[in-house]
Amino acid sequence: MKKNVHTAGKSRKQKKIMLLLLELLIILLLAIALFITTKLSKIEKNKLDMNDVSINDDLSDETKEAMAHYKTIALFGLDNRSNGSLSQGNSDVIMLANIDTKQHTINLVSVYRDSYLDTGNGTYQKCNAAYAKGGPEQALSMLNTNLDLAITDYVTVDFNAIIECVDLLGGVDITITDDEASLMIGYMKELNELTGHNSTPPASGGTYTLDGVQACAYARIRYGGGGDDYRRTERQRTVLTAMMQKAQKSNILTLNKLINAAFGDIQTSFSNTDLLALATKVFSYDIGDTTGFPYEKTTHKYDKIGDVVIPCDLASNVTQLHQFLFNDENYTPSATVLSNSQQIISNTGYKQGDGH
Repeated sequence: MKKNVHTAGKSRKQKKIMLLLLELLIILLLAIALFITTKLSKIEKNKLDMNDVSINDDLSDETKEAMAHYKTIALFGLDNRSNGSLSQGNSDVIMLANIDTKQHTINLVSVYRDSYLDTGNGTYQKCNAAYAKGGPEQALSMLNTNLDLAITDYVTVDFNAIIECVDLLGGVDITITDDEASLMIGYMKELNELTGHNSTPPASGGTYTLDGVQACAYARIRYGGGGDDYRRTERQRTVLTAMMQKAQKSNILTLNKLINAAFGDIQTSFSNTDLLALATKVFSYDIGDTTGFPYEKTTHKYDKIGDVVIPCDLASNVTQLHQFLFNDENYTPSATVLSNSQQIISNTGYKQGDGH
């Protein structure tokens, strides 16, 4: 009988220990949840009015099926120092981040900000005007209707966040040319004045670990020996890729600092739950191929809207885009894209075969 009492007492002690461990686990999980929620609350959330986001209703079932296991997100970069808002302004950077959930890769496409497209209601101009005219809803509509996409989520970042993040990552390793080193000087002077940094330009071409100001200046080069807007978008993708690769290798302390510094300069349509689900995937994915859109293009200067990038023609360029993004060799442009393509030809006189 004594043995049974002893056993019962031992069993009660084990239960108490188990309950205590369970309570500690619950407290730990609640603390982690509170920590994550507090961090994510720094990001400005913007619930999109989906009635204002257009998706072509004449997308074929085959096109929808080809896009099914991909998640395409629009990335916008703003210089909002003049208005302090992430909901308005010209989007100087427009990218498509295409997540392949089967291959675990992310492909990046830069849509040239001066691309001559329908920005809404049949108004053809530089596509970066869509964000300024109607915020992210109109910018997404512009991408969807011109490119036969079905994007419903976006992330907008202010340039200042790029500088802070690169610095916290300890810089990014990038090879630059002599011309790029020279052209970075002017951009760096402006950025130093705006941010209070005292970064110095590289003396010449070579491979450097660029700090935040240097990396941002490098990504903003547009004219002169650094090439045109096409080369500029290549540099933007180079910086973003280098940042993502370095962040994937960073420790928790560095990632925490990144969150504290950058999340206040971000606006997104994603909820906290969506962001958590996305983060667990993205950090295990590889950066795949990168490219710029349109592929076949020419430039022309108009009195009212300035230099534009004209797709030659839109329909054939969108076909190449779907092959790149979704490996869709059987894609057929929708009637909407064909109509927009014909309108661009009518407005500009440039057709397929006139580009480079």
